[in-house]
Amino acid sequence: MNIQQRNSYLALTMATLAFAACFSVWTLYSILGIELKEQLNLTTTEFGMLLAAPIFTGAILRIPVGFLAEKVSCRSFLFWQMLFTVPPLFYLFYVDSYNGYIVTGFLLGFSGVAFTIGIRYVTDWFETKKQGVALGIFGAGNAGAAITLVLVPIIVEHFGWQWIGSFYGGGMIAIAILFRLFAPEVNSFYKEKQQKEHLEYYLKPLKHLQVWRFGLYYYFVFGSFLALLLWLPQYYMTAYQLPLTQALTLTLLFVTSSSIARAVGGWFADNYGARAVNWSAFGICLVCLFFLSYPPTTMTVHGVNKDVTVAINVNVWFFTLLILIIGLAQGFGRASIYKTIYDYYPHHMGSVGGVVAAVGALGGCTLPILFGIAVDVIGVYSACFMLLYGVLASCMIVMYFAIRAERKQTLLQEAIANNFLEKD
Repeated sequence: MNIQQRNSYLALTMATLAFAACFSVWTLYSILGIELKEQLNLTTTEFGMLLAAPIFTGAILRIPVGFLAEKVSCRSFLFWQMLFTVPPLFYLFYVDSYNGYIVTGFLLGFSGVAFTIGIRYVTDWFETKKQGVALGIFGAGNAGAAITLVLVPIIVEHFGWQWIGSFYGGGMIAIAILFRLFAPEVNSFYKEKQQKEHLEYYLKPLKHLQVWRFGLYYYFVFGSFLALLLWLPQYYMTAYQLPLTQALTLTLLFVTSSSIARAVGGWFADNYGARAVNWSAFGICLVCLFFLSYPPTTMTVHGVNKDVTVAINVNVWFFTLLILIIGLAQGFGRASIYKTIYDYYPHHMGSVGGVVAAVGALGGCTLPILFGIAVDVIGVYSACFMLLYGVLASCMIVMYFAIRAERKQTLLQEAIANNFLEKD
């Protein structure tokens, strides 16, 4: 193995570790929020807004950060971004109101931009045919949410809720130092090329409707994944009356399997085509969401001699199975979308990748709020899955017509190239 290959694997490893640490901070409210909901007596909608606070700033900031990542050293950028999240983590110890947690959540949201910076950093180390696997492995840093699901209960049991931020702040400092010491810098040729491009060069692809379609697809495969990992612990506790430890264990299974699937999905996208993988992932999710959307129902059938009562209900084990399948499909979908982005815009992974990531992260921001509103208004727990079913159906309709239009455009261009109007 030569020095370049060794540095590429080291860069991928350190970037994935940094992203996992940042993702664990970004999703910290998924567990902390459960305690706060009881302490502050929050409604379901207020709880959804609390979960959305860090996700909102993480989503919005991905756009300017993506453009900035095209112009500066992503190694240094990622290091300082991690350090920026440390002060609000330590400040969590002193917060005691709902508004205070909302504001602190906004500040913690800066941890969510690590994905955009890391994607730009990783793509410079691998050739085209390996981009799917490399980006898939990096994206598996979503498993950082598993750190939160495992670590937070341990901290609470031994030290109490108020010490969570302090432990996370210390851990973030340690990861930032490790990244600074061992992550290699990109080569000088890239940096020279990087400085020559103007802002207009990176803005140009955003005029393409295709970029925003990719964002819509990512809204589901990442946004709903993020929303579910925030929402599932309390869903298990309210809909199935499970204890916190069991709810966290089942959520951990969802997060871990979906994150690992992203790495595998990258390999499938490289070898079988990103579009085929994405379309398959959508179809699988649509079937699962159909069953999850059905609320517990009891029907009475009036027979000849007696009434027959029929109960229809998705029990906790079937529910968990369907959630796991959705998580696996979402992992494949997240990998395939970024492979598609690289296929179309290999020189705009910071700008285009940042915009798509921002739209996707907005799903993690808006969906928990919409989940809360849907449950409060409709009055059934499965209302959140009805909402997701509608989002996914919209994505599939858009994708279907986009593929048709693209095929017609390709055929037209081929016909023009072959002078189909020319007479013999």
